[in-house]
Amino acid sequence: MSKRDYYEVLGVQKNASESDVKSAFRRLARQYHPDVSKEENAEEKFKEINEAASVLGDEKKREQYDQF
Repeated sequence: MSKRDYYEVLGVQKNASESDVKSAFRRLARQYHPDVSKEENAEEKFKEINEAASVLGDEKKREQYDQF
């Protein structure tokens, strides 16, 4: 799995609120969940979305991520 910009993965702006991040995660998680999606790389996308949301949804992790 290649590392991409987490903001790009979730489709949110860098100044997005925590609720915007959660909303984007829920929308994309429903779309790419391996049990629902028929796309062949849905599981990889779902993992990437989950990782992005876990970083951007946590204030301290997001602060560290934004430094780099």
